[in-house]
Amino acid sequence: MPKLTVDGIEVEVPAGATVLQACEAAGKEIPRFCYHERLSIAGNCRMCLVEVKPGPPKPQASCALPAADNQEILTQSPMVKKAREGVMEFLLINHPLDCPICDQGGECDLQDQSVAYGRGQSRFHENKRAVTDKYMGPIVKTTMTRCIQCTRCVRFAEEVSGIEEIGAIYRGENMQITSYLEQAVTSELSGNVVDLCPVGALTSKPYAFEARPWELKKTAGIDVMDAVGSNVRFDSRGRQVLRVLPRINEDVNEEWASDKTRHAVDGLVRRRLDKPWVRRKGKLVEASWADAFAAIKAVKAGSSVAAVAGDQLDCETMYAAKALLAAMGSTLLEGRQTGLDYDVSNLAAVNFNSTIAGIETADAILLVGTNLRWEAPLINTRLRKAVKRGAKVFAIGEEVNLSYRAQWLGNDLAVLGKLPEAVTETFANAQRPALIVGGGALKAGAQGATLALVKPLGLIRDGWNGYNVVHLAAARMGALMLGYGQKGGIADLAAAAPKLLFLLGADDVDLSKFDKSFKVYIGHHGDAGAAGADVVLPGSAYTEKPGTYVNTEGRVQRSDRAVFPPGDAREDWAILRALSDVLGHRLPFDNFDALRAAMAAEVPALGIEGLASYTWAAPKLSAKASGPVGYPIRDFYLTNPIARASETMQRCSAELLHGVSFAEAAE
Repeated sequence: MPKLTVDGIEVEVPAGATVLQACEAAGKEIPRFCYHERLSIAGNCRMCLVEVKPGPPKPQASCALPAADNQEILTQSPMVKKAREGVMEFLLINHPLDCPICDQGGECDLQDQSVAYGRGQSRFHENKRAVTDKYMGPIVKTTMTRCIQCTRCVRFAEEVSGIEEIGAIYRGENMQITSYLEQAVTSELSGNVVDLCPVGALTSKPYAFEARPWELKKTAGIDVMDAVGSNVRFDSRGRQVLRVLPRINEDVNEEWASDKTRHAVDGLVRRRLDKPWVRRKGKLVEASWADAFAAIKAVKAGSSVAAVAGDQLDCETMYAAKALLAAMGSTLLEGRQTGLDYDVSNLAAVNFNSTIAGIETADAILLVGTNLRWEAPLINTRLRKAVKRGAKVFAIGEEVNLSYRAQWLGNDLAVLGKLPEAVTETFANAQRPALIVGGGALKAGAQGATLALVKPLGLIRDGWNGYNVVHLAAARMGALMLGYGQKGGIADLAAAAPKLLFLLGADDVDLSKFDKSFKVYIGHHGDAGAAGADVVLPGSAYTEKPGTYVNTEGRVQRSDRAVFPPGDAREDWAILRALSDVLGHRLPFDNFDALRAAMAAEVPALGIEGLASYTWAAPKLSAKASGPVGYPIRDFYLTNPIARASETMQRCSAELLHGVSFAEAAE
């Protein structure tokens, strides 16, 4: 491990570290534009110059210089100061005076570093270069005259998203960054280039001219658009969340977020339920809370009551509903709206056991019935890392572009019964083999066939469990921990023919199976669940309530409330608590903290943030499986009520998936 001094401070850094990393280890701030911790080194901007002794009598780029023993690094010498001023002067030669109208204002690296490291005045009197704006689709807005050619966006597209649609054309002073043929960028991770851009060249198109960063209240939250549990930040003003940005969590999402996570946020203010509704003479009419509760009480269901949990529900709401049903004498609970078939007796068999961060260390991977790019984009980025490290990927299902090389074994689950020799040999030689089961396999009832491969493929070893299930819903693992799972799934629930059915934000249930049930929908959007209900009670979206969520790897995480729900809408647990009084089965908690404490008392794992521990015991299921795989997600951008209400997601779906053309104003 090299030892060197930085401004007189001795530091020791790992072998292979750069001088820039050594300076940061010594607590010194090094300005940079092109360098990023998660991208390859480009050495474009030259802003990270330092003086190195022994060495040539000139400043050197610290991002690309390996740290070595006995180096003396100077970060504040007159040579370094003058060099940085010169670099900044060159960077600003063509940069327009756009700060008052630029969406990056207040969050701009160029602004901050020009003040800290630049000259006090310009010496440039020539005409500035102008570059035409490029079209990159409905997510990314471009003002390319501001671009300083740091190439962060190019490297992200190539190295992280794997969809190489952004690149550079021309050379020298004429260099320009553009998308391929100036078409829309189709990556589901394209919004991350906005965060990466150190200037205002790439900004968020849906958020354009909405707010300045100092106007926004920032709240830590958890994303519910998929089951990854990305750590995010809700930026709100007044009673509206204006944008969602990722928070750094190395174990979950690193610092990335999918486009749906970021930009479905405008759906939170459209198609909202803000008052109760009751069906009279076949039509839903507005009603008071008292009238809605009275209509539910009039059913006189006794113990014939059931509840279906939706995909975006928090654990506290599910626990409150479970407690209410238990008080009424019922255990009819289900969280798999669309009838995915898997055993719920042991949670380890439906968990992502390798962990999201751990899967990038796998060296042999078999995907069964999953399109990871759509089901879990940020797990897919981890597999790209594994492939770069030399992992081999095999896949069973309909061929899709996963953004990395995979050997497709066909679209017939019967392959699980007799894997090709190339697969068995690769897994026999693997140190950390992994099997990833997706929604397509679960929908086809192939879980037993995948579990039968655990021993032949050697998936479970000391310190390693390579059997993984990717869930599609943020609420799924929490629901299973709370007992939301009938042996036969939604079919068993329908066979019980409950007189009263609670739809807890459940919009994907086939309600024709519950024709004889009185349906009560508690949710936040006027989607399919509300349209088929007899009583609609307005609830809260994930940004409007605190809650506990469990991601697909069993990680318990908590989200805070950013804004309050609109109109007469209330938090879901509070609706159930008030309803319990009317039904004569009063729930034993009067505030959210008491509810959370009661939930943690019943399921201790939900009271502690972090990975829950499940004991491995594979359930005994049929190992037979055959037939083609049908991926559950057919439209990445419209998978839930919030996304379906979002104009941005509707446009992404139309343009990026269905080929609809949208002309810009100038066209």
